Amino acid sequence: MFAILYIVSYFIITRYKRKADEQEDEDATVNRVSLFLSTFTLAVSAGAVLLLPFSIISNEILLSFPKSYYIQWLNGSLIHGLWNLVSLFSNLCLFVLMPFAFFFLESEGFAGLKKGIKARILETVVMLILLALLIFGIVWVASALIDNSSASMESLYDLWEYYLPYLYSCISLMGCLLLLLCTPVGLSRMFTVMGQLLVKPTILEDLDEQMYIISLQEEALQRKLNGGTSSVENHTKKIENDLMNAKNMKSKLERRKNASAWERNLVYPAVMILLLTVTSFSVILVSCNILRLLVDETAMPKGSKGPGIGNASLFTFGFAGAVLEIILIFYLMVSSVVGFYSLRFFGSFTPRKDDTTMTTIIGNCVSILVLSSALPVMSRTLGITRFDLLGDFGRFNWLGNFYIVVTYNLIFAVVTTLCLVRKFTSAVREELLKAIGLNKLHLSNEPSDSASTNGHQKTL
Repeated sequence: MFAILYIVSYFIITRYKRKADEQEDEDATVNRVSLFLSTFTLAVSAGAVLLLPFSIISNEILLSFPKSYYIQWLNGSLIHGLWNLVSLFSNLCLFVLMPFAFFFLESEGFAGLKKGIKARILETVVMLILLALLIFGIVWVASALIDNSSASMESLYDLWEYYLPYLYSCISLMGCLLLLLCTPVGLSRMFTVMGQLLVKPTILEDLDEQMYIISLQEEALQRKLNGGTSSVENHTKKIENDLMNAKNMKSKLERRKNASAWERNLVYPAVMILLLTVTSFSVILVSCNILRLLVDETAMPKGSKGPGIGNASLFTFGFAGAVLEIILIFYLMVSSVVGFYSLRFFGSFTPRKDDTTMTTIIGNCVSILVLSSALPVMSRTLGITRFDLLGDFGRFNWLGNFYIVVTYNLIFAVVTTLCLVRKFTSAVREELLKAIGLNKLHLSNEPSDSASTNGHQKTL
């Protein structure tokens, strides 16, 4: 399974990686090592995403075929081992492999030493040691400030049993907070993304007229560019950009015109209704989980002990309920990734085909690793799944804090609802601003939604 994930991750990264020269020099070797480490990290991220679905399906299969000889290998020991391995590899990638890949990529060797791979490895190791001391000091001081008891101070000296799990607990909390920021944005952004991939219905539109207008604009821009009426370089670049936009708009209109009636009038509404249903269902589940947390202590993600793997089903509808829960978990992960790249702060991280530097790829791999490692924790915290966190994932300290868990659920439900309301009322707000005359104040910060990606203005 991991070999398949590694191969798929390698093809994904090489699709976006900037094509370098094929010379067998020192920089090529460094880039190759960083590529392999990034591929390994991305494969571990995919394994973290598959943890919950694989465990849920395994539990239902063991219930359906309890005495089958062919599935005796699928047991609780194997699933616990997978959770522990993913946790171990996540720590290894996050604290060792990815910092090593970054520093190795940026290293040049200490001054006075002979240049080469060995000098760059030496500098990278020294930087890793300094980084480890820095992180150790920061977390140690933060722990001493938060809990100043003697038992807590003594436990900090236990590096393997306490300090590293505590550090990873802090990282998991940061990942869950990042998911809390990205997922609601991604859930509302998914409607725009699907609108770009699908063909919208043509209601009260004349595609032939729009094609004719955009063709005239393209011809006018082409004549202006070929005529060379202005020698200013910025003006020429503006014309080239306008011409490129006109060609893209024309291709989208041609796609809409050539699409079948089934694709236009059935697929698009069905997908939008499905997205709205899944998003609303996730908000309902989180709301029910908030009520459950208020009346039942066993609903907390930490401390609850389930019946074990293959002993009891977690769903009322059996295997069908498990499939629906898996679909919802994958949908949340895809939405979180879409929301991550939709945020302005992380917009520069968006990979481009054949034009992404190795440093940007490392940053993307670290971000996806943090999101995917926090996905099982977020799903259990929000009540999306009742499958207990296994291995080191269930040892996080903050999972036992009632106020943190309830606040996390409340923020997710409220922010997701507000994002959906804002998304579906954007057209009404824009028309009201135009009617009042405040549209010139640019109160709406949704330039991408004001015009449809299919080439026509959004109407009320």
